[in-house]
Amino acid sequence: MKKFRTIDRRAASTPTIRRLPAYLQIVRQAELDGFVVISGTMIADELELEPIQVRKDLAVTGIIGKPRVGYIVKDLIAALENFLRWDCTHNAVLVGAGHLGTALLGHTEFRKNGLNIMAAFDTDTNKIGNTFHGIAVYSIDELEAFVQKNAVTMAILTVPPHVAQDICNRLINDGVKSIWNFTSLKLKVPDGRSDVLIQKEDLSSGYAVLSVRA
Repeated sequence: MKKFRTIDRRAASTPTIRRLPAYLQIVRQAELDGFVVISGTMIADELELEPIQVRKDLAVTGIIGKPRVGYIVKDLIAALENFLRWDCTHNAVLVGAGHLGTALLGHTEFRKNGLNIMAAFDTDTNKIGNTFHGIAVYSIDELEAFVQKNAVTMAILTVPPHVAQDICNRLINDGVKSIWNFTSLKLKVPDGRSDVLIQKEDLSSGYAVLSVRA
């Protein structure tokens, strides 16, 4: 029987949430390797973290470990997936089927973790009607109707920055609650729409660290 405490996702810090997928990857591998239990110290060693940090992070999922033993692997996987909401399906669309967009369509881990990219949209007639990694590309003119018909709640933006805010506004008006922004533009949420979350991924920042520190 799983032993979970009541969880409050809002209380978890952003750094903690960002570390949880790495923990899940390690625990999933441990299950494949035949481990029944895993300790916080084992996870910490893999990621070069302090064990106390790992235990504090895992506590937000509501799981209760056994003193001097650790966590039941299958229970820890379930707790992490439940906290991240990766045990349910999130219907999504991708807007901008360029090089980055099509690469994201082919990332199989997304579907494994509940992200169901149902369709892609673009303005390029050479892309419209084609399929990339099993996902069809539609005209941007069909975006609103598709989002509304399929109860899409999440969108991935890989469009040029000069059209990003307009696309963002259209998606929000159609009921999208979460936008994963891969553009260079900092998107704004309309006034009074605190229910919408925008997550910006700045690939150039990561490259800057590598190029400066190399």
